[in-house]
Amino acid sequence: MNGAHAVSAVQGGERAVRVRASSGHRTRVLRLLLALCSLTALFATATPADAADSPTQAAYLADRLRENPVYVTDQLPREVPRSTAPDFARLAKRTGVPTYVLVLPMQSGTDGEQLLGAVHDRLGRDGLFVLIEGTDIAEATAYGVRVPADAAATVALYELAYDAGPLLSFERFVDVIAQGGERATARAEAARETYRDDEPAEMYIGPSDRRNQSFLTGSLLTGVPLLIVLTAGYVRRSRRRTGAERRVPRWVVPGAAVLTAAAIALTAPVVFDQTKSSAAKPPTPADLSARVERVAAGLKQDPVYADPESPRVLGSRQLDRLHERIQDFRRSDGGGPVYVSLVPQTPESESAGDAGLFAAAVHAKVGEDGVYVVADPDDGTIDVSNHGLRLDSNRLSFDLPDSVTLGDSRADEADDHLLGERLDTLMTFLDKTPRTGRPHSESTPAAAPRAADENALPPLFATDFWPGLFVGAFAALLLSGVVAGVTWIVRGLLRWRSPAPEPSGRLSPTSPTEPPTSYLRRTAYAELTALQGRFNDPDDRARAWDHLDAALLLVDGDPGRARQPGTDPATLVAVIVLARAGRAALTGEAADLCCGVNPLHGRATRRHHVRVSAEGNSRRLLPVCEPCRDTAVAEPGGIPGRLLKLPDPSLGNTRLPYYDVTDGPLTAVPHGIARLIDEVRETAGVH
Repeated sequence: MNGAHAVSAVQGGERAVRVRASSGHRTRVLRLLLALCSLTALFATATPADAADSPTQAAYLADRLRENPVYVTDQLPREVPRSTAPDFARLAKRTGVPTYVLVLPMQSGTDGEQLLGAVHDRLGRDGLFVLIEGTDIAEATAYGVRVPADAAATVALYELAYDAGPLLSFERFVDVIAQGGERATARAEAARETYRDDEPAEMYIGPSDRRNQSFLTGSLLTGVPLLIVLTAGYVRRSRRRTGAERRVPRWVVPGAAVLTAAAIALTAPVVFDQTKSSAAKPPTPADLSARVERVAAGLKQDPVYADPESPRVLGSRQLDRLHERIQDFRRSDGGGPVYVSLVPQTPESESAGDAGLFAAAVHAKVGEDGVYVVADPDDGTIDVSNHGLRLDSNRLSFDLPDSVTLGDSRADEADDHLLGERLDTLMTFLDKTPRTGRPHSESTPAAAPRAADENALPPLFATDFWPGLFVGAFAALLLSGVVAGVTWIVRGLLRWRSPAPEPSGRLSPTSPTEPPTSYLRRTAYAELTALQGRFNDPDDRARAWDHLDAALLLVDGDPGRARQPGTDPATLVAVIVLARAGRAALTGEAADLCCGVNPLHGRATRRHHVRVSAEGNSRRLLPVCEPCRDTAVAEPGGIPGRLLKLPDPSLGNTRLPYYDVTDGPLTAVPHGIARLIDEVRETAGVH
């Protein structure tokens, strides 16, 4: 019995030893596992927040691509409306491979290639993955398919202007993909070489460019026609002074001005045919309300809504802490609900980047009063709006520290902008905000610009078009004045430097009809001295002495007086007529009649009834030269324009027909040279 007990005791001791040994082994294994878990936790906490949270963003985007291979964010309705998703899908089919497209807001600090890789892993499908941030193709990666993604992205980057828009950029990208590897690579190299130092011209203009176009159109519309009228009038007056016939009907100039104005008005809208300032398509009402509805639905489930399209900026502990603070504030005296939206605010959003407007829209959709906080995970700004709580709104508006709303240098350097810490400080500020006797709400913010009009250019015939009309008219007047002044100066210099006109007793049908006094002085002196130089033999004196004598009587016997100021134009014309008639007599071409339309024309061949007034039908019987006779027969209305007109000092230098300006000897010209000589002698008292 005792032996049996001894054996049992030994066996029991061995089992105890084995049990203790097994227990120790399990303890060591357990300790090893705990150590491994601790190390794992340590490495996990040491991992950057973006890397730890990126699978959440990738998982959300992968789920969206699983539903539809093209996902367009609802945060860019003014630039890339969600309604354009079918257009992207239509283009994606042309690649020939499964193509997945993500259109997201531009996010700072996001690695596009890493994001596409994470989305691909979550989706579990091969194909071409394209990330479009804003309006540019940010990244394109092929998984399990062979396509020239890099070359296509390069071509889209270099060949298109920066304002081409996402649809056109993606279309160019798809076209290059469809060309195949070799051609795509060659095209990418050519694009890089062509646009290495220069960018393609912009495809769209802005409002300032449209104002410049309107101003130019208005200036041309008045300036060019008015310049035509002024220039034509100046040319017409110059032709009359030189005696040239008017060959152009009077209605031609006004008609040309009107046609020019009409051509400018019709051509300008064709040349300046831009109607939009960007490639963005007008969003639908559903596009503009999609993000607000998404955020409001999320806030109804959880008072803290983190945008799933953006990297996470709140850790789990920070999120739990924020929930606790929100619950405490809700239960506090005078407190209430707090809704926190961690959503980017961009100018392309439905609220045009106005956080207050976004908060008001979300409040209207949630339908419950409270403090609405909008925290931007991209730039780190925080905006607070009180809608219906008994809080001092002035304190919220003016006393909230900038370190909370804008952040400080530490927040700027942190990837998460220290939003968790700053939101916790905000909750402390709300707890300390004084309560009031009645609820307060933020004033209604100004509405965002209408998306349909935001990218529409003003009409061409608007804005600066009207000032352009006045500037164009002023410029035409100024330019015509400058041209007239320069022409007058040049003509004066040429007359001063040019020699005296070659004296001639023959017919001069192109003599000026409104000759300047300087011209008459030089011509009278040249003709008179030329006549004096011909008196070398007695026969010449006999044939032309009367003409020379009468001409010298008009200048008191001194030909030099004809060049000096003081002699009136009528006297100078009489000197010229007498001198030319005398020289004609010396050559045997003497004739008693001188052209009564313009005595400077020379010898007349016959008398003819001619119209002497542009108004009415007043006629006179005058001796006429051959050109004046032809004009009187073919175009009677042209004779008044050919009449010699001299200035009348008593009427402010107004020019009148020569026979109406003076009562001196020149009035005898229509009656013949002999009568003119007699009138000169009678006036001088010589018989």
